[in-house]
Amino acid sequence: MKEENYMKKPHFLFNTLVGLCLCFIVDCAFAQVESTKEQYQPQVGQEGKDVVWVPTPYELVEKMLDLAEVTPDDYVIDLGSGDGRTVIAATKRGAHALGIEYNPDMVELAKRNAEAEGVSDRAKFIEADLFESDFSEATVITMFLLNSINLKLRPILLDLKPGTRIVSNTFTMSEWTPDKTATIHDSSASWKTALLWIVPAKVEGTWQLQEGELNLTQDFQMISGTLETVGETIPIENGRLHGDQISFSVGEDQYTGRVNDNTIEGSVIYGGSNRTWKAILVSD
Repeated sequence: MKEENYMKKPHFLFNTLVGLCLCFIVDCAFAQVESTKEQYQPQVGQEGKDVVWVPTPYELVEKMLDLAEVTPDDYVIDLGSGDGRTVIAATKRGAHALGIEYNPDMVELAKRNAEAEGVSDRAKFIEADLFESDFSEATVITMFLLNSINLKLRPILLDLKPGTRIVSNTFTMSEWTPDKTATIHDSSASWKTALLWIVPAKVEGTWQLQEGELNLTQDFQMISGTLETVGETIPIENGRLHGDQISFSVGEDQYTGRVNDNTIEGSVIYGGSNRTWKAILVSD
């Protein structure tokens, strides 16, 4: 028995060494894979699902967030979040923010960047398709896409809660004109313009007032129409929406109010007098 055990020891030691070597090789391979992931660096102009990747200049990121007046009370969603710079900048203002990005390598890079900046508790990133995502909880939407993509997103954006702020790097919403624009003055930057839209309430239709019927036509944030009273039809002027806030004039009466689903309540100013008004939607 002693001789047999003695003869088996070299085999045992050999097998053990082989096993350790294999483990070492596997560990090295995994380490190399992880290292490769950590070293991932996106290339400007690289292909994406809908657009190529071009980073927004940091100065313009801040200008976009300024234009949207981002505060700690906001929930910012960045569409096509890339390396995470807009999400990270928003969280540094105290907001919570989510980046939606189709490229999984970009998602992991953004997560590492957020961790390095110490904001990973408020900055989240998910791998997803913009057109299959829900961003209805956002108070601010940021994006750097294309006119054609913005146009495809427009119906979804217009269905967001009135008052939601949408800010884009350079690209427009076609005939939905921005409420505000701003530019940076960096002569070396290729992208310099921020555009802001505020989602308007939906008011088109006929509204019943104490003094008659208010017929409104809506073109995004601009409104027109008439006030029909006994024996008279008066056109409204200077009609505009700012989120759920509405304003217009009828003759010399200046109407302002807040839209709340099927009712509008506010005040009318004429000369030095001020009275309240209320309208109820009767048909749309």
